[in-house]
Amino acid sequence: MVRKFLPKNIDELAQWYMRYISPLALIAGFFADNLILLRRVDVWTSNLLFFSYLAIAASCIVVLNLITSGRLRTPWLLKITPLIPVVAQFAFGGLFSGYLSLYSRSAAFAVSWIFVLIVAALLVGNERFVRFYMKLSFQISIFFTVLFSFLIFFLPVVFHEIGPYTFFASGLMSLVVIAFFLSILYRLVPETVLQERTRIARSIAVIFVVFNILYFTNAIPPLPLALKDAGVYHGVTRLSDGSYRLLAEPVPWYEAYLRYNTLFHRAAGTNVYAYSAIFAPTGLSTIILHEWQRYDEALEGWVTTNTEQFPILGGRDGGYRGYSIKAGIASGEWRVNVITQYGQLIGRISFTVVDTPAVTPLEELVK
Repeated sequence: MVRKFLPKNIDELAQWYMRYISPLALIAGFFADNLILLRRVDVWTSNLLFFSYLAIAASCIVVLNLITSGRLRTPWLLKITPLIPVVAQFAFGGLFSGYLSLYSRSAAFAVSWIFVLIVAALLVGNERFVRFYMKLSFQISIFFTVLFSFLIFFLPVVFHEIGPYTFFASGLMSLVVIAFFLSILYRLVPETVLQERTRIARSIAVIFVVFNILYFTNAIPPLPLALKDAGVYHGVTRLSDGSYRLLAEPVPWYEAYLRYNTLFHRAAGTNVYAYSAIFAPTGLSTIILHEWQRYDEALEGWVTTNTEQFPILGGRDGGYRGYSIKAGIASGEWRVNVITQYGQLIGRISFTVVDTPAVTPLEELVK
């Protein structure tokens, strides 16, 4: 009775997986990446997971092309050939799921939404890509995309530095690795590589150019940096035990789960404190800037009033904490851009200053 509900052959098993298991695995994998597996980019378990996915994807590409070219005729491998694209799909899906988890956590959506949506589209679209995984040009395009995406945040972890130079190094290493991989494929299946070489070269060039455009327009989040906490307060004091005492306006319980305060009630002589906690990998030190901007209704745009900077040192799971102060602030719409020294937006604190005649009751928070 049970047997009639089980797949009857390898082809049906592959179809059964894609129809039933794969969508559930996509959802479960994304939540597992967010909640358990990919909490930090500088721990060996996270990088081992990514390396494992990359190795599985590369192995699938090699085996699949050996089989389709007729060079590999092992009977048991021929029987499971329909499953190989499914395994490749699983590996690429795991990579895209991990990248979406990390990049969306780091991204300031106002600027980086394009790149995050591209990764999300690749993750969702990966469920429909199985039939394309039979084509070498498509395999290499997806592999180069996940490889470049990985090295963008892996090299800063290794070299303890973030900026244009590490991005250039990521791009260069991606090209070197993909060229080495293609040379291996050429030795194994030369006729397939020669037949697809023009499409492969074009796709790699397009992907490389797109990555550079996205990076230098600040559309790629500045991983491995990530904003863990931020807000505006009436006072910030660093205590002797290293924690920070924050004076905040009481908010309804449901607003406590929002990342930022939205209203700041200003009495005469009140200063505004912008607080941020930024995660950086162990050993990475860099400069962070708080860029204070006020919306000018006459100009219909944001005007920078001042910029404060301070160094951060990576390693703390809750993020390296720092703050800047704005005295004599005017009423109206304000925002504080938390940016790198190269102008990449890590996060944004948006709030509205409202004049009030009386001192606002405050509550004390310790972080």
